[in-house]
Amino acid sequence: MITLTKLNKTNDEKFILNCELIETIEERPDTTIRLVNGKHFVVAESCGEVVSKVVAYKRSIYR
Repeated sequence: MITLTKLNKTNDEKFILNCELIETIEERPDTTIRLVNGKHFVVAESCGEVVSKVVAYKRSIYR
């Protein structure tokens, strides 16, 4: 699970995402995460930041 920030027009809202459900991550120009169930989220973090968070999470659970 990783913590991300939803990109809203009114306020930035933190949420926890099960990174096992990520299908694609795209920057166009905002970062859009599409899940295997068809849902998608637009987040404040860059594509690289999301990938780094996923890698850190995976490392923490496999140690």
